[in-house]
Amino acid sequence: MQGSMAMRRFLTNHKRTTQMMAKHMMEPCDVFLNHRSTDTKRTLATLLYDHLKRQGFNPFLDEKNMKPGDKLFEKINRGVLECKIGVAVFSPRYCESYFCLHELALLMACKKKVIPIFCDVKPSQLHVVNNANWSLEELRRFKWALEEAKYTVGLTFNSSKGNFSEIVTNASDIIHGSMIELQNEEQKKHKHLPIPA
Repeated sequence: MQGSMAMRRFLTNHKRTTQMMAKHMMEPCDVFLNHRSTDTKRTLATLLYDHLKRQGFNPFLDEKNMKPGDKLFEKINRGVLECKIGVAVFSPRYCESYFCLHELALLMACKKKVIPIFCDVKPSQLHVVNNANWSLEELRRFKWALEEAKYTVGLTFNSSKGNFSEIVTNASDIIHGSMIELQNEEQKKHKHLPIPA
C-alpha cells in the first residue's frame, strides 16, 4: 500500500515536472541576444542572459538554447522570428562573424526593435569585411543591417573601465521598458481592429 502511494506521488511529480519542462521549451523567446561568442560569451552576453532569465524573460543565447542535433540556421532563424526585441552586442571582432551579421540582418529585415550595446568598440569602427565566401547579396544585406544598427541609439561599454553589473542592469531596464511599450502598441492595434460580423 505504501509503495503504491509512493509510486503514484512519484508519477504525479514526474508528470508535473515533464509538463513544466515541455511548456518552458515551447515558449517562444522574447529577447534575442546577438553577439560574437569569442568576444562576449563569457562576460556580457551570458551575464545579460542570466539576469533576463531571473527577471522572467525567455532570452535566446546560442550556447544556452542550442543542443546537439539542433539545425543551426533553423534554430537561430526561429529565435529571431519569435523574439520581440533583439540586443546586438557589438565587439571588436563582431563583423568577422557570418552568424552575427546574418542574425543582425534578419532582425532588421523583420523590423524587430534592436538595442545596440557597443562593447569595446565605437559605431564608426564597425565595418563589414569583404569575405570571399559571402555572396554579393549577403554583403549588401550585412552592410545595410550594420548601418541601420550604427545609427540606432544604444549603450556603450568599456570592459576595462566599466562595471558589468551596471551595464547588465541598464540593458535589462531598457529591455523591460521596451517590452512594455511593445505590449501597449499591440493592445492599441487590437483595440482598433474591426469586430468581425
